[in-house]
Amino acid sequence: MLKFARAVGWAVAGVRYAVKTQRNMKIHLVVAVLVVVICLFLGMPPAELAIMSLTIFLVLTAEMFNTAIEAVVDLFTLNRHPLARAAKDVGAGAVLLTAINALVVAYLLIWPRLAGLFR
Repeated sequence: MLKFARAVGWAVAGVRYAVKTQRNMKIHLVVAVLVVVICLFLGMPPAELAIMSLTIFLVLTAEMFNTAIEAVVDLFTLNRHPLARAAKDVGAGAVLLTAINALVVAYLLIWPRLAGLFR
């Protein structure tokens, strides 16, 4: 049990590191909280809340993987190298794709309800 508790502690430290050091992680968290509040206000059914939750956590996870990739690349070399650049760009691209997916999901699940409020 102690090993598990330590592992959870390290994982929490990783999340804390990402939130403290990454501006985009802070932005993603603020947007996530706003989206959750909107979803709850709109009374979304549990299945749609689950889809929104998965979408939000996918973006946050991609941002953390990107942070890890950037840290490893920076640890390995501070020199400009095409492969270092590629690794960082691909990580950022993964975050971009998950964020675009989140916008599509939000549009499909939230927009119709918001538009209905103003009719």
